[in-house]
Amino acid sequence: METSESLGYLKGLIDGLDIDANSKEGKVFNAIVDVLSNLTEDIEDMTEGLELLGEQIDSVDEDLADLEEYVYDDCDCDCDCCGDEEDFEVECPSCGEVIAVDEDTIMQGDFECPNCGEHLEFEVEYDEDEDKE
Repeated sequence: METSESLGYLKGLIDGLDIDANSKEGKVFNAIVDVLSNLTEDIEDMTEGLELLGEQIDSVDEDLADLEEYVYDDCDCDCDCCGDEEDFEVECPSCGEVIAVDEDTIMQGDFECPNCGEHLEFEVEYDEDEDKE
């Protein structure tokens, strides 16, 4: 039974006692029922607020999932580091496919185009200032 239904049942029981509302007992029962009514309203308001908060959390969770998918979409590994790597775009001269390549691949000097299989080579130039650091 819901809280509001229980309160209605209690009010009915009190009314069935035929207690004079102006008597000491009647005033006490009426005050108790008023307090319980206020508590019931407060509980219903909090329940509605929690439901709204739950909906907002679900919405934020969905937005976060979309963002994670966007950020980590190209990663097929189970690591936590892929979002921190800087990718470079390279256009394959054979098929024209634009490929995202990470710094480690460029430092290796070569790789195959995943679209057409063409062997691509990179010339890596080092900045002299970086060598001194």
